[in-house]
Amino acid sequence: MESRINYFANAFAGKVLKHINSASKVVSESGLPITTQELVKIRASQINGCGFCTDMHTKDAAEAGETAQRLNLVATWREATMFTDAERAALELAEQGTRIADAAGGVSDEAWQNAAKHYDEDQLAALISLIAVINAYNRINVINQQPAGSYQPGQFG
Repeated sequence: MESRINYFANAFAGKVLKHINSASKVVSESGLPITTQELVKIRASQINGCGFCTDMHTKDAAEAGETAQRLNLVATWREATMFTDAERAALELAEQGTRIADAAGGVSDEAWQNAAKHYDEDQLAALISLIAVINAYNRINVINQQPAGSYQPGQFG
């Protein structure tokens, strides 16, 4: 499979990615645990069918020390026993925030209140932002049919 355009070499796309990457950097430097960030990125990418981002974030998480067992069970986190209550709350928020059109009310009050038990206001802002940013990346890559499988950890700096 080849991408529809070479998005990474396109000058206009580069301008767009510069801003999305800046937002992503702010989130990555927030007080939201890196492990939680990677789990959220993986789960949203799975839901959106973004192979490129799923490949990237599973490899980045593994490189950062995440176990293969946890990575293999992200899609079934509700039944898996190795995720913390805080991670479960973040994954639920990520799922509802990614599937926002599937629910008339968007993200449920219950999911929000559960996340608020585990994260302070800055972390919640980072979590909201992270969900928005990964969904933007997913949409770019899915629309462009960006091939997956060749990402190397640290490839993008």
